[in-house]
Amino acid sequence: MSIEVNQLTKQYETGQRAVDQISFSLNAGEIVGFLGPNGAGKSTTMKILTGYLPATQGSVMVEGFDVSKSPMDVRQHIGYLPEHNPLYLDLYVKEFLRFSGRLHGLNGSLLTRRVSDMIELVGLTREQSKKIGQLSKGYRQRVGLAQALLHDPAVLILDEPTTGLDPNQLADIRSVIKQAGRNKTVLFSTHIMQEVEALCDRVIIINRGKIVADGALSQLRATAGHKATVVAEFEHDLAHTQELSALPGVEQVDSLGNGHYRITATAETDLRAAIFRLAADRGLTLVGLRQEASSLEGIFRSLTQG
Repeated sequence: MSIEVNQLTKQYETGQRAVDQISFSLNAGEIVGFLGPNGAGKSTTMKILTGYLPATQGSVMVEGFDVSKSPMDVRQHIGYLPEHNPLYLDLYVKEFLRFSGRLHGLNGSLLTRRVSDMIELVGLTREQSKKIGQLSKGYRQRVGLAQALLHDPAVLILDEPTTGLDPNQLADIRSVIKQAGRNKTVLFSTHIMQEVEALCDRVIIINRGKIVADGALSQLRATAGHKATVVAEFEHDLAHTQELSALPGVEQVDSLGNGHYRITATAETDLRAAIFRLAADRGLTLVGLRQEASSLEGIFRSLTQG
């Protein structure tokens, strides 16, 4: 196993238990999304994995090294991008990366090659001679990601690496993470569900310090309460949705705007024929009707609400 977490607990002096006896393991080459609402324990877990915070109880092994006993060995095998990307704003991009590389023991031609490779990989070629303080948030994230990858670690831990990026920057960073994941273990947290669906082999969901789901997205969808969801598109917004709510098996109706409605029912119910008949009987113009697979957002909400 690349990462092994066993009965990990973190309790602060205030009595708050941020992480509560969680266990999971990651295999080499996996890209795993680490999800949870704010305050669920994601960042705390990642800080313990990287040796920045001590655990109260439990153990963490990274590439065969115990984080509590061999923190420096662990850090040699980990690339870490924290949620609040710490950078030296007065340093130039290339200068900062060379400094970071030397901290990892890189020197000479190897350091020069790795800096050059990372600048190209994350798309910093045009910005490499600028001071970091002159860069946009998107380019600063690229610098942080280059720093995390610089020493070619076996494990990459990224805490919300795409927060605040525009769609083009999201696509670029997503591509870098996907490329890095070909030969590394990647654990990353995010609130952007599309990122997880596009990148991840597996999803771990944590809520109030406990893991509430762990598995491939297909497995989570199969066990997510067995709901059936239909999106109905009408020409105009409905005056009221009670008639949709009254259809057999319907549990929830959500208005998505512009005449679009998401209707959730028990799994054994196929609502499409009933909605079509309702539209015909009421003289409503139905312009679209599609069955949806359980969305990751819906699964996340069902597991973390309340």
